[in-house]
Amino acid sequence: MHNKKQLALLLILMMILTLTACQTNTSVKSAQVSSGKIQVVTTLFPQYDFASIIGGQDTDVSLLLPPGVESHSFEPTPQDVLAILNSDIFIYTSIEMEPWVGEILKSIDKSKTTVIDASVGIEMIASNHDHDEETSAENEDSHDGDTIDPHYWLDPNNAITMVNTITEVMLKKLPNDQSLILDRQENLVNDLVKLDADIVEALKKTDSKTILTGGHFAFGYFAKRYGLESQSPYAGFSPDAEPTPQRIAALMKTIEDTKAKAIYYEELIDPRVAKIIADETGVKMLLLHGAHNLSKQEIDNGITYIEIMRGNLDRLKEGLGYHESAN
Repeated sequence: MHNKKQLALLLILMMILTLTACQTNTSVKSAQVSSGKIQVVTTLFPQYDFASIIGGQDTDVSLLLPPGVESHSFEPTPQDVLAILNSDIFIYTSIEMEPWVGEILKSIDKSKTTVIDASVGIEMIASNHDHDEETSAENEDSHDGDTIDPHYWLDPNNAITMVNTITEVMLKKLPNDQSLILDRQENLVNDLVKLDADIVEALKKTDSKTILTGGHFAFGYFAKRYGLESQSPYAGFSPDAEPTPQRIAALMKTIEDTKAKAIYYEELIDPRVAKIIADETGVKMLLLHGAHNLSKQEIDNGITYIEIMRGNLDRLKEGLGYHESAN
């Protein structure tokens, strides 16, 4: 399956390169010239948010993911590839998150487009879910091979590293805006440092340190940072994978044994498993937003990464049994 996707992407690239060789101006390039702004293309919401804040009004930042689209199964269209090839800055999450990027990188003109791998400087960790032989075979073609966890942005400290990486490139692309860019960077980093400190303090005061989720647990980096455990009926990250009845039963027993208050579900994915478990056990369903992408309503409301993470913290406090007076 993975080879078929690679072949399809190669064919798209060949078609686009043929067209651009015969045509000196594309619609994307024309937009760049007319706007006079730095064109930034991003693959995931955190990069989009950080680049928009740091670059300010002198950048046009776009997110490849359409509103409401689940990120793990996303494949770029020919228009997406063309936008990447004609951008000034292209920011992607990692090869583990977006394996389709590899073929595009071979065709990018590095003298025109600066490529940012947002995972640079971040220590990647392995999935914390064990796999049986059957599950591993089913997920063989998943975006990360269920070995490397690509969701590093959910640790605010890794988000700070991303901000600093993006800032370095913005300073080079916008030399006249250096003081503004550095001010925005400082403010954003300060907000992320405060977010991290608030999470640390809040989770000291919860009854439970285990996140029970009915979905594909994306919060491995978050859990590692804040000393949390997790339990999910899924073995890995592939959105096409199915939970086993044994894992669902085990999670329900954990809820019964621990008197858990809530089960968490993911954004932009049908929470059918979480709903089944909630209906059977009587616990609340609460959103744990992985910040991969936004719904149209969230985009219209101008929600930010920090607002998403603070919403997650509020719901973790609710589901894990937070007590303000606890030591």
